[in-house]
Amino acid sequence: MWVPPEVRDPVCVHAPTRKSISYFGAVRLRDGKLCASKPEGRFDAQTCWKFLRHLRRISARSGRRVVVISDNARYHHASLHAEWRHANAAAFRLHFLPPYSPNLNPIERVWKLLRRLWIHNRHFASLQGVSDVVDAQFEVWHRPNPVLRRLCSI
Repeated sequence: MWVPPEVRDPVCVHAPTRKSISYFGAVRLRDGKLCASKPEGRFDAQTCWKFLRHLRRISARSGRRVVVISDNARYHHASLHAEWRHANAAAFRLHFLPPYSPNLNPIERVWKLLRRLWIHNRHFASLQGVSDVVDAQFEVWHRPNPVLRRLCSI
């Protein structure tokens, strides 16, 4: 039996690698508004600090004290931005959850809802397709949202 060369070629038979997209995110409990940022590259102290500065800038307009609940990822505790965190602690403070307790982090509920509504059981031809769907939903959630407010309330 004849088999076309492209089927015989082992390069064509390999399984695709798993790829993902990642975002930093925070929900303002007062009105459920989502602030999300897609880091360039991987999650590290530099991209975390960039998101924290962005979050500080947009929250400074309200004049209120901001409390950010965070998990214990190493980049959240990085010495790179420790001095900045200390200098801004009066108006912008990070509180860390106990180790190994992601279910206590309110933003995890948002990620779960996003996956259930827009990503689960759907085929995306490319990673860009996933990113487009996520970005479109984040645009909706960027406005005050009672669903996210209720979802993240303690």
